[in-house]
Amino acid sequence: MHRRLVFEEPVSRAAVWSRRLAWFAFAVLLLSLLLVRLREPSIEGLAPVAGAYVLVLAALGLAILAFIRIWHSGHRGAGMAAGALLLSLLLLAPAGFIVLRLVTRPALADVSTDIDDPPAFSRSQAALTARSGRVPPDVPALQRRLQRQAYPKAVPILLELPAEAAFDLARRAALGLGWQVLETARPGGRSGAGRVEAVARGRILHFSEDIAIRIRPRVDGSRIDIRSASRLGSHDLGANAARVAAFTDEIELLMESR
Repeated sequence: MHRRLVFEEPVSRAAVWSRRLAWFAFAVLLLSLLLVRLREPSIEGLAPVAGAYVLVLAALGLAILAFIRIWHSGHRGAGMAAGALLLSLLLLAPAGFIVLRLVTRPALADVSTDIDDPPAFSRSQAALTARSGRVPPDVPALQRRLQRQAYPKAVPILLELPAEAAFDLARRAALGLGWQVLETARPGGRSGAGRVEAVARGRILHFSEDIAIRIRPRVDGSRIDIRSASRLGSHDLGANAARVAAFTDEIELLMESR
């Protein structure tokens, strides 16, 4: 009885290491995101995330190299290379979304429904403590005009309600969105305006935006203006405009339920 010898092609080392590196990059990325959430948010604190994405790109490159070598040499490991390629692309998807936002959104970090007279931020001790002593700076008029072009729906909210009722509505909307309300001031006094000061935090990285809401009486009702400003960087990737839109939608929902 003769035994038939079967010679199998060796497994591509590039495929093996691409899979290992892809899973290692996945673990490093999760750990780095956890560290960012636990620490005080900062641009420097994103360095571990950037390092994790270097590993992701290396895994992607190895997977592509593995496919090339498998094609030329006939080595095994196509499945491993395909898995590494898919995992790398999935990990790169959020980074690709961020790059898309950088390209398609203006470089703004402060959005207001009133570009001529944005709501001012409180300088009380409680507000300054919550903002770590930071007061969002004024935005040049040119940037405010860029905001109007990029986010034409970020406009004042006009209500056929007294300022007192509009104030209660604005406060409920802020709380309903999960924002931390720092302080409030009812309409009245010399200016006649009411105010709600709040802080909103991102769901993933917990980056903070400072919120100032102003309620002014009008002859036929009231006007609500909101301003949302990021604490880090000069580009918010559209986050502040999204918060303004979410606040407007919440006001509309509350009005419908009255």
